[in-house]
Amino acid sequence: MAHYKAADSKREQFRRYLEKSGLLDTLTKVLVALYEEPEKPNSDLDFLKHHLGAATPENPEIELLRLELAEMKEKYEAIVEENKKLKTKLAQYEPPQEEKCAE
Repeated sequence: MAHYKAADSKREQFRRYLEKSGLLDTLTKVLVALYEEPEKPNSDLDFLKHHLGAATPENPEIELLRLELAEMKEKYEAIVEENKKLKTKLAQYEPPQEEKCAE
């Protein structure tokens, strides 16, 4: 009987821990969303992963990295465009390939 009470006590402690951390509430919300979904997803696990990922607060560092990535993409596009213009300009000043071979 004492063994049963110890296991029950551990279970109760774990349940309180889950409530205190907010995990129990978050899991409940995701499972309710799955239950209320009119068309059940093919992969329940993917549904849970997607909703749990969306439920967690965004790490500020991730947002900074996204902004930096967007800036780098813009810079890259500008450099590619500038490179094209410079190649066109350079082609105007270079002699055609036929003349180089004749020399």
